[in-house]
Amino acid sequence: MTAALFRKVLVANRGEIACRVMRTLERMGIASVAIHHHVERTARHVRMAGEAVEITGNTPVAAHLDIEQIVAAARATGADAIHPGYGFLSENARFAAAVAEAGITFVGPDAATIALMGDKISARNFAEANGVAVAPSVMPTDDLDAFAREAAAIGFPLLIKAAAGGGGKGMSVVRSTGELREAARIASSEAERYFGDGRVYAETYVERPRHIEVQVLGDGAGGAIHLFERECSVQRRFQKIVEEAPASSLDLALRERICASAVRLASAARYKNAGTVEYILGADGRFFFLEMNTRLQVEHPVTEMITGIDLVRAQIEIAAGKGLPLEQSQVRAEGHAFECRICAEDPGRDFMPETGVVQYLDVPDERWLRFESALDRGQRVTTDFDSMLAKLVVYGSDRQQAADRSVSALKSLTLLGVTTNIDYLARVLDHGSFRAGDLHTGFVREHAAALEPTPLHADRRAQVLAAAAFGFHEFRELVFGTPEPHAAIGKWRN
Repeated sequence: MTAALFRKVLVANRGEIACRVMRTLERMGIASVAIHHHVERTARHVRMAGEAVEITGNTPVAAHLDIEQIVAAARATGADAIHPGYGFLSENARFAAAVAEAGITFVGPDAATIALMGDKISARNFAEANGVAVAPSVMPTDDLDAFAREAAAIGFPLLIKAAAGGGGKGMSVVRSTGELREAARIASSEAERYFGDGRVYAETYVERPRHIEVQVLGDGAGGAIHLFERECSVQRRFQKIVEEAPASSLDLALRERICASAVRLASAARYKNAGTVEYILGADGRFFFLEMNTRLQVEHPVTEMITGIDLVRAQIEIAAGKGLPLEQSQVRAEGHAFECRICAEDPGRDFMPETGVVQYLDVPDERWLRFESALDRGQRVTTDFDSMLAKLVVYGSDRQQAADRSVSALKSLTLLGVTTNIDYLARVLDHGSFRAGDLHTGFVREHAAALEPTPLHADRRAQVLAAAAFGFHEFRELVFGTPEPHAAIGKWRN
């Protein structure tokens, strides 16, 4: 029997990922429901959805984290499934449980799996018990002195991490005993503030590590496949800004071991739906389990580009009981793809978030390019949400062509009204070490000076701005357009 798909799916998210999910829902003939805070009432994801429900909260983020309101919205609109996107409640076990209790399908793993893999320590212990390599570490304890002694015994450098965290929050590198206690205290305080859980642990810090992740799909009954790996080593503040698939300079045997490790973990966890197993890879070829993200990743489009598999569609079908879309032997990867995260931030000021109003947006139109966004002209960019505005995803027949196309697209992409990292990303992808595949998580820091922009002389800057202005149709019309009523008269002479 073929399992029935859903009639209506509420997307418990906003912005570009909500739009992304809704596009697939529309192609599948499934109705969509959007949620939004009052400040988002005219947002693109609201306009795209068949229905929209306003949610309230002291802040827009608080509204998007209100489990009871979101479940009530799904009930009120008759949605029979909820897709969480990424961020917000996507890895919240209590949310998944509340959705299931309401008789609604959660498009993702069940609450027990989220709880198991969402806690860094339980996930690490589970991975180790199932033959997945983990870095030497010290588990959290209330006795800070004992924690410091055990951590020092492993040897430095160490990475202090939040047990319940992610996104680089509550994380720091420690290189001596003298730094350890204070680093653990600060990490614990930050973890408590962001995650409501102050537990931290320490593990061996791999110098110049690469960050490799494997996309997996599971059927919930022990069946699992991988869709190859992604390279996510180019980061700032432990957060990714450039991702690619497949990983650069990874030999076939190592690729097979990493991917097999991820499938083994997903199978042991009886994982259901889409997930990502992340690893730290050392220069010596050793790799260690880092964490498992029990959701769709921000960088999932690069995997879609090289495999041709719509991951959101696969998520929906698995959640509806249709099982895995392919067998492992049927999964193929061709070409290369990059994703650049376009963020409202100033790389010249340590990537500090920026605000503003989108005055102009011009995106290159190429068949090998995807621009994932929910941007509109006149849209106000605030600090209410994450600084990521859009994702530029580019495909090529090989890594060099994909990189060349990415740089060209970034140089053609125009977004005015708010400071972004667009030019900075072009410099990253054009850097010699990047082109050579010499990547590690400290890439941005190591090449900071080389990645700074070349300053323009005042006269040259004026010329460039004037040339850019004349390139805009709106500017030419404003300056040279014939004003009314003269335009209505037609050709005439005095």
